Amino acid sequence: MSVTSLTRLLFVFCAASLLVSGCALFQPKGRPSDPLDALRYDIDAVLGDSLFVPARTSIKVVSLNSKEILYERDSKLLMRPASNMKLLTSATALNVLGTDFKFRTSVLTDAAVNDGILEGDLFFKGFGNPDLKTSDLDTLVRQIKAQGIHAVRGRVVADVSYFDDLYWGYGWNWDDEPYQYAAFISPLSINDNCVGVKATPGQNPGDSIQVEMVPPTGFVSLVNTAITATDTAIRRLSITRPYKERKNVIIVDGEMLANTEANERQISVWKPELYAAQLLAEALRRDSVLVEIEPSIAAAPDSARELAVHYHGIDSMLVNLNKSSDNLSAELTLKTLCAVRRGMPASAEGGVYVINEFLSSLGIDTTKYFIADGSGLSFYNLLTAEMITQLLTSMSERADIFPLFYESLPIAGIDGTIKNRMKGTLAEGNLRAKTGTISGVSSLSGYVTTLDGERLVFSMSMQNFIHPTRLYQQAQDSIGVLLAGFSRVGRRVAQR
Repeated sequence: MSVTSLTRLLFVFCAASLLVSGCALFQPKGRPSDPLDALRYDIDAVLGDSLFVPARTSIKVVSLNSKEILYERDSKLLMRPASNMKLLTSATALNVLGTDFKFRTSVLTDAAVNDGILEGDLFFKGFGNPDLKTSDLDTLVRQIKAQGIHAVRGRVVADVSYFDDLYWGYGWNWDDEPYQYAAFISPLSINDNCVGVKATPGQNPGDSIQVEMVPPTGFVSLVNTAITATDTAIRRLSITRPYKERKNVIIVDGEMLANTEANERQISVWKPELYAAQLLAEALRRDSVLVEIEPSIAAAPDSARELAVHYHGIDSMLVNLNKSSDNLSAELTLKTLCAVRRGMPASAEGGVYVINEFLSSLGIDTTKYFIADGSGLSFYNLLTAEMITQLLTSMSERADIFPLFYESLPIAGIDGTIKNRMKGTLAEGNLRAKTGTISGVSSLSGYVTTLDGERLVFSMSMQNFIHPTRLYQQAQDSIGVLLAGFSRVGRRVAQR
């Protein structure tokens, strides 16, 4: 055999040997037998879906019992938290304001009362209460009438001096208006600063759509050109407000099929403080107290005395903030934090300062993230899974405020924003977590208890995707179920 032939033979033999050994080297391993390794293997399998190839994912799972990190992937990566931002706002609110804090809304005057006539204005002053409703006005009216007042020579004047005049969040998208989730920020707020619109088809094809506004008020006008369709609704029903023109006009257009269910929307109003003032004036008139309907805006004089007051507790506010993920509650709470800790007029920037103070007291490095608002609606917010798990861990150690914080979180398969998620699994009724959703972003952070009774804290955020959000939520749910079913001794319980 020639040297050349021998060389070729050796080359083929070596190449074959490398191929065989290489295949053995890169053979995929099976699911590990160690329970913790198996958990990590299963989470990796969930994240191995092609959905995550163009997206970014950040996760951290920590045991509250042992402080051991059970799973971690890019946990120091800055991500947009969406409504996971509300975890920071609500935790700070409980720490700064306390569990007994009450939001206040007052009616004041500096005028005298002569023969039942108030010789001046009623000042309707807001102190950041996010949960004032039309029904609460009856309480205020009764208190006003108890002062012997049956007529007001002046007007109902909205006092918004408690906050600054920035009614929009930093980094909010201009086209989020006029949707409920981006309602204007005002210390004097009512009905989530929205008006309800209920559209019902007519009895016969060609009939106009019947439109009802809740509450009925002269503050908002209606233009209704929608009709009942014969057999096919060609023009989709539209319920909106000309927000670019800053008009409080509800425009209903399009078509509805006969015998279909009513279509209900919540539309934000421009100048919500005037909306609140007019609703109070209308409530007074309904209860036979004469008052000018046209409201105005001004600060109550220092000499003004309180005629009526309504309180709303922080406990129910937190439930609405976290379980329903109410953005207005978060933004009003953010500014209230500033007012209580740093003075008036309160600003969102001052509220962010208070949040950073609290987080710093927990040992969280405030130079490694960025907060833009209180709700997470802003795309400027940047947090990490690591800092969120650190916050949740620290909150679990606060016996004074943790119970209320924990109770405010949505429960998998039961209520809030995850009432329809993880049903029929070990996570149902067990996992409590705050969701977060804006365009291209989905987050889930909270607490879950394993089969062994081990308490875990977790944070996961996914962003930079264009596929439907529900696909990423399903992945989060799969991971949540894996955590709920984890056992260090390898116990297995059939899913419910």
